[in-house]
Amino acid sequence: KWTEQGCTNLRVKEWSPDEVSDWVANTAHIPDDVAALFIEHEVSGSELVALNEFGLKEIGVKRAGTICLLLDEISTLKKTASEDVVTLIEHSPYCFGKILDYLRLKRLHDENFIDGPPLPTVCDNQKNRFEKVVRYYFPGDNSKLILG
Repeated sequence: KWTEQGCTNLRVKEWSPDEVSDWVANTAHIPDDVAALFIEHEVSGSELVALNEFGLKEIGVKRAGTICLLLDEISTLKKTASEDVVTLIEHSPYCFGKILDYLRLKRLHDENFIDGPPLPTVCDNQKNRFEKVVRYYFPGDNSKLILG
C-alpha cells in the first residue's frame, strides 16, 4: 500500500508535459488555449517551476493578466512542492527478496565467482509493485541496474 502524506504535488519536477498541461487547464481563470501551449512546447514539470515572465511569453502566453496568474500559481506550486512529504511503503517480502537475491548474485559476479546474473523474474501480478519498490529505493538511472 503506497500513500503520501502531505502535499499532493510532491513530484512536480517529474511531471510530463501532459501533466503540466492538465495542471494549467485546471488552474482557475486560465484560458483553455493556454494549456495547449504547454503541450505544444513540451513543457515538463522541472521546466514549469523554472518559468518566468520571459519564458511564458516565449511559449506564446500573450495576456499580461494570464502571465501574472500563472506566475502566482507556479510560485504557490513551488512552495507546496517543497514541503516535507513522507512516503509510506507497504513492506513486500516478495519484492525485497527478489532485489536482495539479484544484488547478492551481482556481487558474486563482481568478484568473478559466477557469470553475470539474469535480471530478476517477477510474477505478473507483482510487476507493478516490484517496479515501484525498485524505483523508490533506486531512483533515477540506478533502477536500470535491477529493471534492465
